Amino acid sequence: MSETQEFTLTLTQESDYVFRIAFDDTPIPELVTDETAPLGTDHGPNPSRLLVAAVANCLSASLLFALRKFKNDPGTLVTRARATLGRNEEGRLRVQHIAVTLELPEAVADYQQAERLLAQFEHFCVVTGSVRDGVPVEVTVRDRDGQTVHHSEAE
Repeated sequence: MSETQEFTLTLTQESDYVFRIAFDDTPIPELVTDETAPLGTDHGPNPSRLLVAAVANCLSASLLFALRKFKNDPGTLVTRARATLGRNEEGRLRVQHIAVTLELPEAVADYQQAERLLAQFEHFCVVTGSVRDGVPVEVTVRDRDGQTVHHSEAE
């Protein structure tokens, strides 16, 4: 059974590299992003930080869901994520590695079905699975008249 969902975001440039992100058709407050210095002015997280935050948040939520599914009532989870940026063969900066550490608030022996939930929680994380597999991205650029001036197929 196939289940497909879609959502949209709208980014509007505020100044230089500062963008305001609207989460269309939701009550979610807008988010401001910016590039790090010297390109930007650090008025908000940059896209690399958002990517790493998305991976860490998704893993945290997935672990919490798995804990609760097996009738556990955990305290507060703490998650730390570290990204390594480096240059690829073309000399372009890329996120090369993401390390996420999730800290359980209790001893693992205190949890019901701990071995089972730890073996499977990662598989239910949408973002981590997508990043690991690689997500095809299609890009279109239109001018003010609506004419397509650039298009690249999803790879």
